[in-house]
Amino acid sequence: MNERTPGRLFGVSLGPGDPGLITRRSWELLQRRDCCWTYPVRRKGADSHALQIALRGGLALPPQQSALIFPMTHDTEILAGYWLRAAETVLAHLHSGRDVLFLVEGDASTYSTFGHLARTVEALEAAVAIETVPGVSSFNAAAARVAMPLADTDETVAIIPAGYGIGMIERLLDDFDTLILLKVKPLLDDIIDLLQRRNLLAQAAFVEKAGAPEERVERDIEHLRGAKVNYLSLLLIRNPHRRRGELIRGCRKKTTTS
Repeated sequence: MNERTPGRLFGVSLGPGDPGLITRRSWELLQRRDCCWTYPVRRKGADSHALQIALRGGLALPPQQSALIFPMTHDTEILAGYWLRAAETVLAHLHSGRDVLFLVEGDASTYSTFGHLARTVEALEAAVAIETVPGVSSFNAAAARVAMPLADTDETVAIIPAGYGIGMIERLLDDFDTLILLKVKPLLDDIIDLLQRRNLLAQAAFVEKAGAPEERVERDIEHLRGAKVNYLSLLLIRNPHRRRGELIRGCRKKTTTS
C-alpha cells in the first residue's frame, strides 16, 4: 500500500477586515473545498475575527474546519501548551493528506499567531511543507483610510506594540519620522498625554478594526481620553519636528573649488 502524501500548511493572510483586501492568492486557496480551514479563537466558542473576514466575503466553511485556541496571555508556559495542541490538530489533518489553511487577519508575517503555530508544527515534524501567503497589514490599511503617508524618500518608520511602554515610545519619537503603535488599548491615555506634551496630537490618527464593519477612525485623539477602545486598535503618529534643521539627503549643495 502506498503511503498517503501529507498535506501542506498555509498561513493565509486575509487583510485587516475588508474582504476586498484579500489577495488573489489567498482567495484562490479559500475557494478550494478539499482543504481544512483552521482559525484562531481566544477561548472555546468565541468568534474568530479572521474567520469572519472570510465569511463576510461570501465564502462558506468547508466540510473540514477546526477552531484553534490561543488565549490572551503573555505566559509562555501556558501558551506553549496551546501551541502544541494546535500543532497536533493541524498535523492530524496533514497526515490525512489534506492541506490546512490557517486563517490570519492582517499579514501572517507581522505579529501573527501563525509564526508560533508554524514553528511548533515544524518542531514536531520538520518535513512538513509550510507556505506563508502575504497580505495587507492593519497599519497599511489604516494609513490609506486616513490618507496618511507612512514614509517618503528616506524617512524612517518604527512599528511596535504600545505595551513596550511610554519611555520606549518617547525614544522612538526622537528617532523615527513615523511611529506605528499597535494594541494601544492599555496605554491610550498615557500616550495621549505624551503626544500633547510633544505637540503631536494633530499629527496622529487612531483606527480601530481597520476595514471591518465596526471600523472606528478618530483624528481628534484627545477625544479618546478615557474612552473604551477595542484590542484591535492602533495609532499612526507622524513627527515633523524630527526633520527640522536636518539636511535632506542628496540635496546638499556641492562645494566647488577653483
